[in-house]
Amino acid sequence: MSVSEEVSAPVSAVYGVLADYREGHPAILPKRYFPWFAIEEGGTGADTVIRFGFHLPGARRTVRALVAEPEPGRVLTERDLDNGAVTRFLVESTADEWVSRVTIETTWDKPGFAGWVERWLAPSFLRRVYLEELSNLSVYCRLRFPASVVRQ
Repeated sequence: MSVSEEVSAPVSAVYGVLADYREGHPAILPKRYFPWFAIEEGGTGADTVIRFGFHLPGARRTVRALVAEPEPGRVLTERDLDNGAVTRFLVESTADEWVSRVTIETTWDKPGFAGWVERWLAPSFLRRVYLEELSNLSVYCRLRFPASVVRQ
């Protein structure tokens, strides 16, 4: 399950926001789904360990995840340390250097019936969450990097 949107900021700026778990990344999380956020280790990019509240329909979870950068400057991942789900953030350039294409994608490896239910139910809910997160990212970048707006 993945969602993509264009953000009016250069790739390096967008990736910097996503990799900044002290200020940038928490600022774009929709508060109704992510009511709290904490850093256990690190704070920027790879090897950061995060913990956050996640409100699902009818349930509340605490997620603990390890951040990796399989392709620094382009791909950032968060692996749920409890269930193995991986959320991937892909930042790509477009024909316009001031516009980036951002994709958020989650994959699940949980076996059995519980895994099947999660893979069946989660995508429609996560689509809404990720669209709101990408919208927040777009607003955050417009406010933080006004040159990309002024340039137009």
